[in-house]
Amino acid sequence: MWLKPEEILLKNAFKLWVTEKDNEYFILQRRRGYGEGGGGLTGLLVGTLDTVLDSTSKVAPYRILHHTPDSQIYWSIACGVTKEEIVQHWEWLQQNIMRTLSVFDSSEDITSFVQGKIRGLIAEEGKSSLVLEDDPEKFREALLRFEKWFELPPEEKLVTYYSCSNWKGKVPCQGWLYLSTNFLCFYSYLLGAEVKLVISWDEIWRLEKTSNVFLTESIHVLAHGEDHYFSMLLHLNETFVIMEQLADYSIKRLFDKEAFQKEPMLHDPLQITKRGLEAHAKSEQFRTFFRLPKEENLLEVHESFLWVPFSHFNTLGKICLSENYLCFASQDGSQCHVIIPMREVVNVEKSDSGSRALTVCVRGKRALRFSEVRDYQRLANSIRSRCGISASPLHSASSEAIRGECQSLINHFEDNPEDVTLMVGQKGSAKAVSTEALMTVFHPQDMENLDPKMLKEKMKEQSWNIHFSEYGRGTSMFFTKKTRDLIVRGVPEALRGELWMLFSGAVNDMATHPGYYTELVEQSLGTSTLATDEIERDLHRSLPEHPAFQSDTGISALRRVLTAYAYRNPKIGYCQAMNILTSVLLLYAKEEEAFWLLVAVCERMLPDYFNRRIIGALVDQAVFEDLIRENLPQLVEHMTDLSFFSSVSLSWFLTLFISVLPIESAVNVVDCFFYDGIKAILQLGLAVLDYNMDALISCHDDAEAVTILNRFFDSVTNKDSPLPPTVQQASLGTNDKASHFGVDISELIREAYEKYGHLRSEEVESSRKRNKLYVIQTLEDTTKQNVIRVVSQEVRFTASQLDELYYLFKRQHFLSCYWTMNSPALLHHDPSLAYLEQYQLGFQQFSTLFFLLEPWAFCPVKSTLSLWVFRLIDENQDGLINFKEFCCALDTLYGGSFTNKLKFLFKLHLPPAFELPEDGVIKKSPERGRGKVDLQAYLKQWQNEILKKEETIKDLPRINQAQFIQFSKTLYNIFHGDPEEESLYRAVAHVTSLLLRMEEVGRKLQEPTSPPPSSKAAPTSTEASPADDNTTSPDSTDTSSSHTSQDTPGSEQSEVEWSFSFEQVIASLLNEPAIVSFFERHVDINIKLGQAKAAQLKLKIQK
Repeated sequence: MWLKPEEILLKNAFKLWVTEKDNEYFILQRRRGYGEGGGGLTGLLVGTLDTVLDSTSKVAPYRILHHTPDSQIYWSIACGVTKEEIVQHWEWLQQNIMRTLSVFDSSEDITSFVQGKIRGLIAEEGKSSLVLEDDPEKFREALLRFEKWFELPPEEKLVTYYSCSNWKGKVPCQGWLYLSTNFLCFYSYLLGAEVKLVISWDEIWRLEKTSNVFLTESIHVLAHGEDHYFSMLLHLNETFVIMEQLADYSIKRLFDKEAFQKEPMLHDPLQITKRGLEAHAKSEQFRTFFRLPKEENLLEVHESFLWVPFSHFNTLGKICLSENYLCFASQDGSQCHVIIPMREVVNVEKSDSGSRALTVCVRGKRALRFSEVRDYQRLANSIRSRCGISASPLHSASSEAIRGECQSLINHFEDNPEDVTLMVGQKGSAKAVSTEALMTVFHPQDMENLDPKMLKEKMKEQSWNIHFSEYGRGTSMFFTKKTRDLIVRGVPEALRGELWMLFSGAVNDMATHPGYYTELVEQSLGTSTLATDEIERDLHRSLPEHPAFQSDTGISALRRVLTAYAYRNPKIGYCQAMNILTSVLLLYAKEEEAFWLLVAVCERMLPDYFNRRIIGALVDQAVFEDLIRENLPQLVEHMTDLSFFSSVSLSWFLTLFISVLPIESAVNVVDCFFYDGIKAILQLGLAVLDYNMDALISCHDDAEAVTILNRFFDSVTNKDSPLPPTVQQASLGTNDKASHFGVDISELIREAYEKYGHLRSEEVESSRKRNKLYVIQTLEDTTKQNVIRVVSQEVRFTASQLDELYYLFKRQHFLSCYWTMNSPALLHHDPSLAYLEQYQLGFQQFSTLFFLLEPWAFCPVKSTLSLWVFRLIDENQDGLINFKEFCCALDTLYGGSFTNKLKFLFKLHLPPAFELPEDGVIKKSPERGRGKVDLQAYLKQWQNEILKKEETIKDLPRINQAQFIQFSKTLYNIFHGDPEEESLYRAVAHVTSLLLRMEEVGRKLQEPTSPPPSSKAAPTSTEASPADDNTTSPDSTDTSSSHTSQDTPGSEQSEVEWSFSFEQVIASLLNEPAIVSFFERHVDINIKLGQAKAAQLKLKIQK
């Protein structure tokens, strides 16, 4: 590898380098301790030194230096892993450089010329390289070490690398951590002890930052049941973020495709970079905090002060700019943030350069003034370009009018902040099917009613109106501590829908997609799918006690929203609990608004909740368990198994407490959820357990604990609710539970915020990522156990052998996905399918794995014979092999009887296995992997399996001439390389000859007259060929057969064809002891499994 010329002091290197070749201008050297005469104490010390100091010499022990006769300075210009590589560089220098150097007069010119040439070579190499790093030279050296040490396929993309220590017990190994797209790798070499660690990201169960007595701070990785700790990292937080991103990327791409498909930035595994991952992490955090659509990416960040009119001071924070939004978040503890959609911006004004300020004017006579912005001109231009505002001084009259209006507004804004008229959010911009919230239809507010509850409701509305006058209303409202305080006290019924839309970000989705919902409703109208069937079944189970859902109005609106969403997102379709949530949304929001609220909940606020595996809910339950351990130690001491709380709390998370609380109380919880996200649900869950702490500690079993919690939820009331008794849910069995005092929901929520409000959203998101790995790996392990349990009933392999086979099978599936964007195996992977169908191999993957595991090495990779094996065991002919089909084939070859093994080989040469497609490509099932599940087909397949009779040898069809010739070839291939190869070949030749004679005699007995001479010649020539040449005899047989068929008249062709039954073949083979002993010989699959595990990745490299 050519190196960027770097100055070397040779006198310090005499003890470490040995000169192999030299001339007037160049020296070729070998590192002491490598190559001939290497090893010994010198080799150990030099190797250790190279690893610790990150020397290129550890992996490239050869180098070329440039020097001039009258200079003491040497320049390193090339290094090499092997002597052949460095000699190539040396010869290139001799042929292309040496002749030119004699032309120069001065040594400075010679050195400049050589350096220029080397830099040019490096630049040429860099054009085709995917490396786009801050320090390309260092990265090239690291990439060289990475490729040499770990021998991964050349497609594997190194993302970054760090110096660190890996702890084994209490002993650290100093080395280098390499993070690539699919693998975490570590290398250390200390005093002859070489440590190599290669872990694929999809095998990691835990990834977290930890600290203990020995390590102040380290990164803990759990994989294959082993703990690995990495410490002494210079940038530990940066390293952890990159590792977290790579693990999450791998999990999404390989296990959770639904979440991955909307990540275009990370789609190509060959284009992943450290810079890209860091940008993706920041964008993800940005979107989560401001509740923005997934299409938004963080483009610019500027520190600035924002003038806050209600506080009369400038607050320090950061301006975050994306494609369609300008956001600001304070950093001074005021918890103030604001979101400005670009569509609302009408102008951007810059002040004098001294204050470095700019003013953003938005619709509704509103302005925001940012000051002390370092790069304010660039920010102003960015906002203008995204809003389509011209920065030219030649404005039209209307533009000048706008500018004048904005300036007067700014002056008034600064002088009289309390009189500012603030923007009101626009409504009704898009047509909806139903334009009223169900609560206004079924429970209109009586403005003249002056009972205490209605008076309190009016006071709440007045509090919010005052808040709107101070902080703004609509999309550009300021979010502050006071906003949260009002939320905790309860949102008035009349404002609930509007505030839900605002806090969730759904208001922006609806504004940017006018008419989208109406189109969806029209397109989905009348469709019949599995989702629509489930929706119809659950419609009347959605808040059945509420009058709105006892009429066709509410039921029809619920049907339209759920069907439209299932049509929009078929990956989720419909999941139970969506009906309950949507029912509550429809009570307080218009139909189109309820649809966009459902989109916000399912796709942003509760990711992966509403799918077949409810991964998101399981992850948040794991987060909840962690919080219980941290905040409720007394409960943990009494109930060591916290999985009870996971099972109990599942409905809390899936329905946001709607299914366990009365509706008038549950909506207060939903208020907090839309403002604070999942943090509000976690806080309330902790508060519920804390409230019932004494009762839970004294209970004796899980059933008693469930009863305690159910009684508590039934006792929760909303004293301020203005809803009439016909709308409120009655607490069932109140007489039995009189011992419980009524708990007001507002008090419970306030207590949750007071005790557990210290939880930060960033910590919750970090805990989600950490637990997601464990949850998915647990689900994968459950899948494996179920598959092994099913398959173990069909085969003779032990549980440990099946475990190893499953690991290899699944790994082969992933190896086909690591370096490609659209791998067929990845496209067909669907976690929602039956356990056996989740991981399947196409022909390419199957042939590689079968080659590693077959007992006789008769089936090379991608050979025609491997294709026949694939077609034989692919029972449903869908072009994919599941684990059960694969294991049954191996079980026959390893543990089957002599008859079963021969029957397997015999069937390889019968249709459908023996019939090759014209283009040699296996055709895939059109339905597989496209989101459709044909239940009728599954039922029919299950019925066929139940009714399937045991196949007997008499059921097998006869094998014809061409098939028998190929069968003989297969036997020769199987015996090739065996110690008894010669005797086995003779046995096959004898069996072939015997069968042909038997066929000839049988045909003579059946025919009334003698056959023509040509028909006699055919079997004679065919008969002799297997015995003449053992390895190529089938080919010569095939040639003689074709020659005979050409000489035979067409009318007599049918008389020449001959065939054998399986009984004839097996009877003839049983007469040959050599063949019988070969097939009955025991082959240890454990040895094969070990070899396959070591060779699986290397075979991928060779390919």
